[in-house]
Amino acid sequence: MSKEFKFFTFLLESYAKYKGVTAAEVLKILDEKNLTDFVYNMYEIYHIEAIENAFMDIDSLIKTGRTAW
Repeated sequence: MSKEFKFFTFLLESYAKYKGVTAAEVLKILDEKNLTDFVYNMYEIYHIEAIENAFMDIDSLIKTGRTAW
């Protein structure tokens, strides 16, 4: 299992807990909006910053289709 996959799983679970939903629900939303690969590929940025920054970015991606920055 790659470090990127491990982190993506951690990120999904953490974001789901933050939003009060399941990881499956988060993944479904990301899939529907074609954002799953994008979020997965943000490993290099998301894993070195505060997790809350990733949450803010994911919120923005889901809402607007653009990153928060």
